Amino acid sequence: MTLDLTNIPCFGIAGNFTGHLEQAGEAGDFRNIKTKEESAPKAVFPTYIPGAKSPVPEFLSVFPFDSQKIVFPAGQKDLQIEPECAIIFKVEWDKDRIISFLPEFFGASNDCSIRREAAKKISLKKNWGASCKGLSDNLISVDSFSTEGNISRYSIACYLKRGNSCFEYGEESPVSGYSYFYDKLLSWLVETFNSQADEGPAENIRLYLNCAGNPEKILVSVGATRYAEFGKTNFLKGGDQSLVFLFPSDKYKKEEILELIKTESPIPEDVSVLRQEIII
Repeated sequence: MTLDLTNIPCFGIAGNFTGHLEQAGEAGDFRNIKTKEESAPKAVFPTYIPGAKSPVPEFLSVFPFDSQKIVFPAGQKDLQIEPECAIIFKVEWDKDRIISFLPEFFGASNDCSIRREAAKKISLKKNWGASCKGLSDNLISVDSFSTEGNISRYSIACYLKRGNSCFEYGEESPVSGYSYFYDKLLSWLVETFNSQADEGPAENIRLYLNCAGNPEKILVSVGATRYAEFGKTNFLKGGDQSLVFLFPSDKYKKEEILELIKTESPIPEDVSVLRQEIII
């Protein structure tokens, strides 16, 4: 199933997978952010606000998603894949406040990021123009957002293809490995979207959504997994291919799906694959 994202505001979550912020050198950015639990995510950050107008930063109006390629940012060199599970939510509003998130679809996402240490806001590392993020063309319907639902069977895998070699870039991670998921994530999203302030690396995302007309759907990439050994120290180069996929791990092994991708064989309908070429 495909979806037109151009009218859907898009966001990511910082710190929803133990160890990722430390690996990405971003833990210090959140040292002054207070959370109710040590394991709680740190913030929600915007990556795209359609029709953005003041006070939304203008760069967030540029549609960043491309399912085929990532275009390298000019003058930058430290670019990494961020393999994630993205969820499309139906959103219910009460005037200018969100009261519920209903998960509808999920799929493989690449929340590609620049190592930009001087960036004051997370979003400045995330949207540098067209074709800087990715979402699979094959989205999967959520039957129940719970441990009994289809999404609970899925794991995230990530590889980088360089020449004729494939390297594991992110650790294979079940979606149940997210710090906050299922009902706990939904409650946290409602609270965070309504109350997050413009402080430190975070932004007032409710104000942004109010400016966008309180949209009925929102995409949230719910957090990047930890890097594998290769991913910790190897950045993207022109000609590389980023491979991110979500698969039911009780049915397939990641190596089986990787082989299908490498041989350009048909991909099962219950697997969400995102394959992007890196363009300099």
